[in-house]
Amino acid sequence: MSPYITDPSVWQESWDRQQEAYLPDREHRFTAMLDAVDAVLDGRPPRLLDLAGGTGTISLRALARFPTAEVTLVDLDPALLAIAGASLTDRATIVTADLGTPDWLSALPHREYDAVLTATALHWLPAERLGQLYREVHDVLRPGGILANADHMPDDTLAELTKRLIARAQSRRATRYAAGAAVSWSQWWERAGADPVLGPLVTQRHAIYPTGHSPEWNPPVSWHLAALTTAGFTEVGTLWRGGADAAVVAVR
Repeated sequence: MSPYITDPSVWQESWDRQQEAYLPDREHRFTAMLDAVDAVLDGRPPRLLDLAGGTGTISLRALARFPTAEVTLVDLDPALLAIAGASLTDRATIVTADLGTPDWLSALPHREYDAVLTATALHWLPAERLGQLYREVHDVLRPGGILANADHMPDDTLAELTKRLIARAQSRRATRYAAGAAVSWSQWWERAGADPVLGPLVTQRHAIYPTGHSPEWNPPVSWHLAALTTAGFTEVGTLWRGGADAAVVAVR
């Protein structure tokens, strides 16, 4: 067995470093999301849903912040779920389900949650499906519960500045790759594919996503706020912004 998967913190760390090359302020958005969760708790242990949770990045931070939380993590990627399961052990319920269809709802262990959290994951869903997913999330939240989604969400009133910010980020990322300070997305997956434990799961992943995820679709934050309003949320707004990224929040 690979020495890396027996110490899942190593794969978690390598995933975090790879992601931080794309998102230098990644921890800031997580903190803002968990602050919002803290603001709506009613004194009992929170029940949290980590949507498209991957390796368990949000779940691990949520459990550090709220040690008695009940956490459910949903994803479809077998390789990332293996890392999540090894890291979270029995501290969270791991659910394998496809968010591309409403069937994922039937796989949940609970019918009601205090908060649904997701980050840099839903941009591969087409517009119609994401709008429907927002409605589905609304229905699994308790009254007063929140959805927080952090992703690439440009400000549509800053089109030209956003282009410059993205170009600056791409340049800095390329420099980090050239210096060996971080690995790219493709390099990370190459290393995971070469691992004796994760490798077969990466092969399964390729079968699930033969052409990768759907093409990335990054509508402005205004699109998300409108879709969340249509989904029935009582309050919607921007919780956090960093450059071309933002976290929107919606209250049932």
